[in-house]
Amino acid sequence: MRFFKPTMVAIALVAVMGCSEQKPAEEAVLVLDTDTQKQAYSLGASIGMYMERNLEEQSKMGVALDQEIILKGFTDSLAGKSQIEKEEIQAILMGLDQQMKAKQKELSAVASESSKAEGIAFLEANAKEEGVIITESGIQYSVMTAVEGDKPAATDTVKVHYKGTFLNGETFDSSYERGEPAVFPLNRVIAGWTEGVQLMSVGSKFKFTIPSDLAYGPTGNPPRIPGHSVLQFEIELLEIQKEDAPIQVGE
Repeated sequence: MRFFKPTMVAIALVAVMGCSEQKPAEEAVLVLDTDTQKQAYSLGASIGMYMERNLEEQSKMGVALDQEIILKGFTDSLAGKSQIEKEEIQAILMGLDQQMKAKQKELSAVASESSKAEGIAFLEANAKEEGVIITESGIQYSVMTAVEGDKPAATDTVKVHYKGTFLNGETFDSSYERGEPAVFPLNRVIAGWTEGVQLMSVGSKFKFTIPSDLAYGPTGNPPRIPGHSVLQFEIELLEIQKEDAPIQVGE
């Protein structure tokens, strides 16, 4: 992730400078009557939110940049009075970007180790819960809605509704929240899904607890899912779309 995009930073500083130069009275009477005025304001607001997110992420990693100095650098440069030469500015920003990446890597490693220990403990405890079944590979599941019928093969395409959560119950992905089922080839998802959904019949609903080695492994799926994350999914199988049978010729 790049934390500084020079073009966007420059544009954002224009918006910040414009806001800082307005008097409180002028801000109070700002009226957005025309489409052009609304477009201009929306652009400024969007850039402001972009900058806010970047500065917030940097602050979380121990780098708090003074907004007044940021603004001073912009105004000095605009007036042709920059205290730092262009080449040095580029080198400094590249160094800052590398600093942020190194810090992010460090934090990811800490989160990964924490997830690993938490996952091991959770799997041990969950395995003792009533109704939990454990597959040979280590997937733990329970049947929420039982239905008899055909089950998909790994080569089939399936339509499902699902909710994915961390062990603390926080949802990280949900087709329910998006308002539409997901459709995908069963052999093109994480191994825990490929194996687990093959246990289901259309209309059934299972809850899976998937070890990290059958999910996103030690690297995780940054920035959302830390390495070594044990994940839980509630999956409802809605439809099986069988792989087309090969056309027989000459029979």
